[in-house]
This record gives sequence, C-alpha cells and structure tokens, in this order.
Amino acid sequence: MTETSSQRDDLVEAITRQVLAAFASGAGAGAQGADGDPCASCLGACAARCATKVRDVVAGGASRVDYHGRAADVPADLAHYIDHTLLRPDASAADIDRLCAEAAEYRFAAVCINPTWVRRAAHNLRGTDVVVASVIGFPFGAATSEVKALEARRAIRDGAGEIDMVINIGALKSGMFDAVREDIARVSDACREAGALNKVIIEAALLTDEEKVIACQLARQAKADMVKTSTGYASGGATVFDVALMREAVGPKMGVKAAGGIRTAQDVQDMIAAGATRIGASAGVRIVTGEKGAHGQH
Repeated sequence: MTETSSQRDDLVEAITRQVLAAFASGAGAGAQGADGDPCASCLGACAARCATKVRDVVAGGASRVDYHGRAADVPADLAHYIDHTLLRPDASAADIDRLCAEAAEYRFAAVCINPTWVRRAAHNLRGTDVVVASVIGFPFGAATSEVKALEARRAIRDGAGEIDMVINIGALKSGMFDAVREDIARVSDACREAGALNKVIIEAALLTDEEKVIACQLARQAKADMVKTSTGYASGGATVFDVALMREAVGPKMGVKAAGGIRTAQDVQDMIAAGATRIGASAGVRIVTGEKGAHGQH
C-alpha cells in the first residue's frame, strides 16, 4: 500500500471515533429481539418466522437476506429480497434441484451455491429472474490468485452472475498488501469481463481493526463491488462495529454485506443502521414470519 503505517493508524483511529459516535447516538443499540429471544435455534428461518420484523428491515434499506429454510414459509412480498443459500459440503444434486425449484416458484432474488453446482443451477433457473451466485476460494481464501481467477471465470461461464471471493487472509496478516490487492483484482477483472459482481469476504473475525480497514481499502482499490464480513466458518461472524468500520472504510458507494452469526431481526436492523446493504444470516427466516414452529432445513 502507499499509505505509511502512521497514516493507517490515524485512519483506523478516525474511523473508530466516527463509529463510536454513531453508536452513542443510538445507531447500534440492542443486540436481541424485543422479546429477548436470541433465536439460537432458528437456523436460517428468519424470513419465515418473523415476517413483520423483516419487513421493517427491508424498509430500513436491506436489499438481500440469506435464507436457509422452507421456501413456502416466506411471505410473497419478501421473496425478492431473499438469497436462497445452500453451501453445505454434503448437499446433493437433488438438494440443489429442490433449492432452485423453490427459488423459481417463490421468486427469490438468488441462489447461492458451491461452484460445482453452478451449471446445474443455471440450467434449472433458465428463463427465470433468479440469479446464480457462487463462492470462490471458499471458505479459507488460501488458493492462489491464478486459481481463484480461473475458478471465478469458470463459475461465470457456467452461469453465475455474482461471485463471493475470500481474500488471502494469511497474506494480509503478513503485511503482503500488494499480493492481497492483486488477488482481489484478478477476480474483479474476471467478473467485470462478464458483467458479474465481485463481493470480497474479509473474514473480519480473524483480523485486527487496522487489518479490517486495510482489507476494505484493498478491495476498493481492486475495484470490487462489495465487501463482506464473514464466511460463517471462522470463530465469529458479523458485528455491528465491524459493519460500521467497513462502511466508513469503503465510503458510501461500495456495498457492505453482513454475514455470519446474525440470528434476530434486531441484529439485522442494527447491521443496516451501521451501513450494511445486504444481509447474510444463518437465522434468516425467523426474521421474516414471526411463526414459532420448527421447520426442517436444507
């Protein structure tokens, strides 16, 4: 990077002051729902179980909510905000077919799947408005830049319209900023060639505040479209502080996606207040319906 260590320290300090000031004014208050229920057993069902609250979230500015539950439980007016997600390593072809059929029937915004299933999903969703999203270098980000770019181009060629790539976390923590910027840029180039979006997962739980700011700056310099907090595979997911820090670091034009550990409608509202423009939640459905019944998961 061109910035000196002192300049980076000053930037982190300035951004942190702005974030804390926003919290003091109430932007980040509250981490639980009004009933105090942490929704720990929701498992991605927010959109089906707390519909009224999710409508409030959408009104607050969310453009996407990840969802892992039963498609039939999502109210029709919320369906086009949902990314219907299945990234389990044991997902079968039948599971992917079912995911796509539900996304098409209920008119979800996208399906998010592993690269091996992109061609199948694109075929299943041909003629619909549902976008296919796929993950690159997932979940550890440790593949080489050449492999990530190739993986992205293959996923796009197979039919993906959105790419979620994981940065080289070890390189960032080693101070190899040029390498991280180049890693992101190669995938961004692959996405721009075909008009796809590149969303950069920084895995915030593994980074210091300074590293989070640097990662976001590198993603912006590498012409990514969005930064994302987490894969969901690390020790922690999104926090309101991280989202606010990332929003300040990238400015108003780039997207910020909060993902990982988001279990309640209040969590989602807090993330949006902090600057998130998309939400990825393992508890995504409960935010949407207010229903208490337990449902099977994909």
